Amino acid sequence: MPMLAGYMVPHPPIAVHEIGRGEEKKIQPTLNSYDRVARHIAEIKPDTIVLVSPHSVCYGDYFHISPGAGATGNFARFGVPSLSISVGYDTMLRDRICELCLRDGVAAGTDYERDPYLDHGTLVPLYFIGKRYTDFKLIRIGLSGFSLREHYHLGQLIQEACDSSDERVVFVASGDLAHCQKEDGPYGYKPEGPEYDEKLMEVMGRAAFKELLDFPGALLDECMECGHRSFCMIGGVFDGVPVRTEILSHEATFGVGYGFGIYEPLG
Repeated sequence: MPMLAGYMVPHPPIAVHEIGRGEEKKIQPTLNSYDRVARHIAEIKPDTIVLVSPHSVCYGDYFHISPGAGATGNFARFGVPSLSISVGYDTMLRDRICELCLRDGVAAGTDYERDPYLDHGTLVPLYFIGKRYTDFKLIRIGLSGFSLREHYHLGQLIQEACDSSDERVVFVASGDLAHCQKEDGPYGYKPEGPEYDEKLMEVMGRAAFKELLDFPGALLDECMECGHRSFCMIGGVFDGVPVRTEILSHEATFGVGYGFGIYEPLG
């Protein structure tokens, strides 16, 4: 069954109420957008969510796909160890993705796991999705040092795996935008920060996914983004597929860009 929907989402821990303790209200558009994404997923009722996170296990020359039957994680890094999330993994679809990667010579699989615990790039989206919908299994994928095009190709293989499955699947691309958009932000200000965000949101707003591959490496380095490869992967998932695009919000209130988009195949 073709991928039913895709989502571009950020992962700011401060958006989690138990961490923000009121500060999250300063990014209300982000909270509203997350609720919209969660409601949308709940309407679709997917069997499986494929989620790619920049903070999962990452290698320079390998796409790591989380192994085992499931995993758990908590927000101890952010002062709330009691807030934890557990999820089961979709082992059958995961194995199919690995088979296709092997067929195409893509270095990807479930080997070399350094840390089995869910990272915050996974936990934050699951925290909000879980408020509306919990009846799903997860496939968690990390980024790599491979090229943008190779991330796009992995997205194509994920779509191919879904096409040969009867499961209802959605894709979540977790990633913040530029991190250097305010002098008083955690990473200061660089003009490349707003430049990247403006360009990225314009491209994602048109679902012109192949244009993601043309972003200059110097711009990606200088703007300190963390989600561009995630977005390339969602581009591969919908390669050649007409989609309806809904951009929900974009802000950089704390100096880091948070952007949301929903992508639904037409027909």
